[in-house]
Amino acid sequence: MGIDPGTGILGFGVIDVIKRQMNLIDAGVIKTSSKDSDAVRLKTIYDDLKTIIDENHPDQMSIEKLFFSQNVTTGMTVSQARGVVLLLAAQYNLTIFEYTPLQIKLTITGYGRAEKKQIQMMVKKFLKLNYIPKPDDCADALAAAITHIITNR
Repeated sequence: MGIDPGTGILGFGVIDVIKRQMNLIDAGVIKTSSKDSDAVRLKTIYDDLKTIIDENHPDQMSIEKLFFSQNVTTGMTVSQARGVVLLLAAQYNLTIFEYTPLQIKLTITGYGRAEKKQIQMMVKKFLKLNYIPKPDDCADALAAAITHIITNR
């Protein structure tokens, strides 16, 4: 399972590997309202992600490490969402792997400064999809999962 952490939008992607072939199981986003309190938003993330884990039974979680240099406030709220994700992973005894955005871009595209569109196209290619996973947060979560699979073959 790959996770692109966020408070407003959290991306997730579940991939299974059978005989070295990656297969998309589930993917999407969890959205919260900016009108809600932080506590309500984090509970929504917790409840929705718990349901996704219960339905898909992943055994490992690949999560994007935080990187922020401009907006500390956004970084703090994303950190809170990331904490909820890590808590759920621990509750379900999922093995946690963390990758920086640079590591993900390098693994997926071969270029550390790849644009979102390039990542989306490569996710489509790796998973042999007929469409580009949308929104970006979903594609980024799948990219985190694919990075883990490639890194640990």
